[in-house]
Amino acid sequence: MEWEAPAVVLEARPLGEADLLVTVMTEEHGRHLGLARGGQSRRQAPLWQAGNLMRVRWLGRLAEQLGTISGEVVHATGAFVMEDALALDLLRAACAVADGALPEREAHPAVFAGLVALLARVGRPEEVLADYVRWEVGLLGELGYGLDFSGCPVTGTTVGLAYVSPRTGRAVSREGAGQWAHRLLPLPGFLVGGNIAEAPDWAAGLLLTGHFLGRDAFGAHHKPLPAARHMLYERVAAMVDTAARESEPDDAG
Repeated sequence: MEWEAPAVVLEARPLGEADLLVTVMTEEHGRHLGLARGGQSRRQAPLWQAGNLMRVRWLGRLAEQLGTISGEVVHATGAFVMEDALALDLLRAACAVADGALPEREAHPAVFAGLVALLARVGRPEEVLADYVRWEVGLLGELGYGLDFSGCPVTGTTVGLAYVSPRTGRAVSREGAGQWAHRLLPLPGFLVGGNIAEAPDWAAGLLLTGHFLGRDAFGAHHKPLPAARHMLYERVAAMVDTAARESEPDDAG
């Protein structure tokens, strides 16, 4: 069996002294593994960096075999963002979430298209973070863990939605939350039609999707949320803390 397709590199791990076990994602074949022979060589190693957009060829005698994989770079995303810590964390988080949450060889075209769109703009992370959170919401939906922002189950209203139940994944209005607001997850406005998103909104969105990814998409399979995903949240949370300190009045004057 043989196929060729555009793909995003999700992970590459050493296998033996010379080869790499590569995980890619394609539109039609989903998350797919392959053996890159000689992948650790100086010539090949840069090809298989996480986030790179590739044109890959997979070959196996039988469909269920590991098979071998080869390819050429279409866009070296990893090298492009190497000097930008936030962009690099975003890239690594997206690849790690897709690699860890998606079943092997199961097509998810919308998730693939969203990932490609994110990586095309990852060099401008402040413009992409809100879309990244939306992508995680979509990924949860694709896996059967969809969040419901359609209306508040307590009041029936579709406006003023400000929280999400960490148990049910349903949005709750400020009025409906009442004294239980402290037990709910903040719902950033950009997920319910708002156009403005800044660091506190990104942090709230990452906290929200991270809860359900960790509990459902990863927890259901007894896997932890990837370290790269934690690092992205921590970097954004640090941005929020820095901005808050800088906005404090200077009492020394």
